[in-house]
Amino acid sequence: MKMKLAEIAKAINAQNDIEQWKDVEVTSVSFDSRHLDQGSLFVPLQGAQDGHQYVPSAFTNGAVASLWASDHEITDQTHPLLVVSDPLAALQQLGKYYLHKINPIVVAVTGSNGKTTTKDMIASILSTQFNVAKTYANFNNEIGVPVTLLNMESNTEAVVVEMGMDRFGQLDFLSKLVNPDIAVITMIGEAHIEFFGTRDKIADAKMEITHGLKEDGTLVFNGDEPLLEERVKDLAQRQMRFGRQLSNNLYATSVHDEPRQLSFTVNEWPDEEFTIPMVGEYNINNALAAMEVGKILHITPAHMKQALANVELTENRAEWVKGKNGEQILSDVYNSNPTAAKEVLKTIAETPVAGRRIAVLGDMLELGDAAAKLHASLAEEIDHQKIASVYLVGEQMKNLKDKLIQEGYPAEDIHHYAASDLQQLIADLTATLTGEDIVLLKASHGIHLEEVLTALKAE
Repeated sequence: MKMKLAEIAKAINAQNDIEQWKDVEVTSVSFDSRHLDQGSLFVPLQGAQDGHQYVPSAFTNGAVASLWASDHEITDQTHPLLVVSDPLAALQQLGKYYLHKINPIVVAVTGSNGKTTTKDMIASILSTQFNVAKTYANFNNEIGVPVTLLNMESNTEAVVVEMGMDRFGQLDFLSKLVNPDIAVITMIGEAHIEFFGTRDKIADAKMEITHGLKEDGTLVFNGDEPLLEERVKDLAQRQMRFGRQLSNNLYATSVHDEPRQLSFTVNEWPDEEFTIPMVGEYNINNALAAMEVGKILHITPAHMKQALANVELTENRAEWVKGKNGEQILSDVYNSNPTAAKEVLKTIAETPVAGRRIAVLGDMLELGDAAAKLHASLAEEIDHQKIASVYLVGEQMKNLKDKLIQEGYPAEDIHHYAASDLQQLIADLTATLTGEDIVLLKASHGIHLEEVLTALKAE
């Protein structure tokens, strides 16, 4: 991004005269006064704290201008301020303006599971032919999406935008903000079922990603999901399906699950074998979604193969890490829901090991009234013959503990901790792990198993 303040003021309909600052150049946008680049435009947001109180520190840390809400008294006459009715709305308006100015191909990605991994894979594939920007970390909401857009370089030719949701209307807004050329729905699971009640309603909410889809755009979706098949019937835009069933446009014809990677072939290019540096067959669908996007944008199979083999994944998404005792840790600590947890438990249960397989599982959040049942359902994928012991963290994991004991899993191999007792968990794991063991760490981010990962992993 590179814009003069005069252009920004016009784009967001700033209410004050900024003539004296019109030539100030802005090169990035940030809403965190502690972490911003020199040349940033600071956006003071209203949350638990009023962002306006951090405007002085933002200027100290390198901001060259700040938005300012018109209902706040201006106390700073020495720095460039752009007065607007609502700083968040102005941020979104500026993001849309800059997107239209740069005019890249827009790929929007959502889904109950796999959207971050799929975003990374799509960006890797498109990067073989285009200058690509993508959502940083989990900047996937009403704040993060416009920040993603505004931090694009001026030579960006394609942007891959991850979109999260936890209520109706959210994807409708985000889709209309970016007007995607291609929209991707990875799958429908139980994530956020607390807010929606049923998978049917989750599917309705996910379909909102098509509300801003260009008339000549394409929806890429999981064709194995009947809930999506029901909902695309009246969609005017082109539809491309991926999945494991032969009815899809793109499907895997063979899969080889190896200790640290997956290799597979697909119907479109039967003589090519593709590899991703990930475990868990569920990641094949993420790769297929990315390949379908690549195919639409005329990326060659050879380039896709290269891109998938070398994909750079967002941190803490099913990555292997070496522990201090030599153990291998499969870290998937950013998020969790029943579908994802079961899939990664299947993966760990089949991973070759000289020692023991140990599962450390934390509460899965936002499951509402179904939480107890859904936590207990993880017992389906925990066999004592394959997973030697489990360490459970959080109030809801008591339901899994009770179910495991009921089904005959030895009580002495089940360890339960309060979410506030991570230090005891770390001490217990450190005392028992050996270099021949494999450890799975999986929980919703609110449980903070990343603290356990930090304590266990080798320097």
